[in-house]
Amino acid sequence: MKPVKAMSIRLSSEQAEALETVAAVDNQSLTEVIRVAITEHVDARRKDETFRSSLRERISRSERLLRD
Repeated sequence: MKPVKAMSIRLSSEQAEALETVAAVDNQSLTEVIRVAITEHVDARRKDETFRSSLRERISRSERLLRD
């Protein structure tokens, strides 16, 4: 198993309540619900061509910076 990194987030009361409700209804921990949401978000971004184009540009700029 890969090492884990602890992170903290700040949520509005409404977001926290909604998250707790989803976790309770799905009989999952808050941590698991958050992990699934993050995984789904990252997967969606990876498939988004605008995001991919921006990522390629950022990588290109970084490579130019290292060469110069």
